[in-house]
Amino acid sequence: MHSTRRRIAILPATAAWLLTLSAVSAEAQLPEMKWPPHDLTRPRPPVVKPAPAGALVPSPSDAIVLFDGKDLSAWQGESGGPAAWTVTGGHFEVAPGKGGVATRQGFGDVQLHVEWASPAKREGEGQEPGNSGVFLMGIYEVQVLDSYGNETYADGQAGALYGQYPPLVNASRPPGEWQTYDIVFRRPRFDAAGKLLSPAIFTVFHNGILIQDHSVLVGPTAHQRRPPYSAHADRLPISLQDHGQPVRYRNIWVRDLER
Repeated sequence: MHSTRRRIAILPATAAWLLTLSAVSAEAQLPEMKWPPHDLTRPRPPVVKPAPAGALVPSPSDAIVLFDGKDLSAWQGESGGPAAWTVTGGHFEVAPGKGGVATRQGFGDVQLHVEWASPAKREGEGQEPGNSGVFLMGIYEVQVLDSYGNETYADGQAGALYGQYPPLVNASRPPGEWQTYDIVFRRPRFDAAGKLLSPAIFTVFHNGILIQDHSVLVGPTAHQRRPPYSAHADRLPISLQDHGQPVRYRNIWVRDLER
């Protein structure tokens, strides 16, 4: 009996010590980033020609459909209120200057399917044509951009985890054609004190081609900087960016992978 009481007594302290150790280890073991954000000397990914765009990818039976071609009832403005983007012809389109849109529902770990198209008529170059973004939890961005024969910094082209990881290859279709992202996202974990336990991880397929393979983020994605992690809720909305370009979206669905 004495031995049992003793073991029970030390369990909370042991658990607290292990939790602290894992938090320290997670922060200490984040990958080192060789390249500064948006370094123009960073090698561009090789170009791979994807298969032609096909029919809409149907949602599986356990998916939550975020856009079925009819309305934006699953979305709202980034600051609340109705989503101001335009729905037409089975897709919806960024309304430049109206701000981004975000799901009404919050998500953590997910499998996310998104189909998008940049404007058929390219205007500008670099970061200008077809610029938008898919933000997991509103914080961690997969870049949307017209990257078909369009030079820009490697960590800012289509499929990049913005400012951190270029895609493994450039799998872009020409402007105006529909493209697909299939994203598996594992959210970061924090302890009760806000310490990082495990970082955010992305696996991404662009037009059916693997472009991010278990990529570990060093923190939130951002322009010209790499801020550290800051504790946040386990579930937050998915958002789409208004970057001033009339990018189109369709057939968006998500599978909740939280366990």
